[in-house]
Amino acid sequence: MTALLRYQAALLLRSRRWLPPVVLYAAALGIGVQGGQPVLDSLGWSAAVLLPVAAWLVRISVTGEPSAARGCAAAARGPGRAHLASVLVALAAAVVLGAAATVVVALISAPVSTGRGTRVALLPAAGAGLLAALVCALLGTAVGALTTWPVLRSPGRAVPALLLAALLALVASGSPARAAVSGLVTGSRSGAVPLPLLPLAAAAALASAATAAACVLSSRRPAA
Repeated sequence: MTALLRYQAALLLRSRRWLPPVVLYAAALGIGVQGGQPVLDSLGWSAAVLLPVAAWLVRISVTGEPSAARGCAAAARGPGRAHLASVLVALAAAVVLGAAATVVVALISAPVSTGRGTRVALLPAAGAGLLAALVCALLGTAVGALTTWPVLRSPGRAVPALLLAALLALVASGSPARAAVSGLVTGSRSGAVPLPLLPLAAAAALASAATAAACVLSSRRPAA
């Protein structure tokens, strides 16, 4: 599995197809985060915009390999394991991106509540922001796994489905991402730092189930 992970990581890095989602994420942070803003509000924004970026990274990683090369990897290690490696590499990229953003946002933001009447402990706030980013990365991974090959083959269907699913994952009632981001925003009003542990567990379960389903389906469908 280690060799597959290295292979998929090298493919992703060398393709440079990761540049558009990273640039999009940086632009979204530049629009929604400014120096001196309340830290929990800013961390909520940086976590929320990571979700569609994570889904996009999954699509890039899964579809970035030529069909012949994908067939060789599947024959050597099994189609399920080959597909799992591509999804895990995308998740790792999203987590690294979210962690870097969390550090930067925490450093430039003001450790105060929304009304600036209460001081917020910076280190716990950064930890809460990191957990929220992980929730959104996991849920974005689930969205990406279910809206690309082998679940959806046609880009004409897959791309709109990815965008719609990412939006729903952020705003739908009961969504772990919505719960994690809302927790940060609500906590910013009172100055209390939330720990989105339940949303994290739910997002991990959803990402695991979605990835497992895609891996099983990859062994039943030929390479796109």
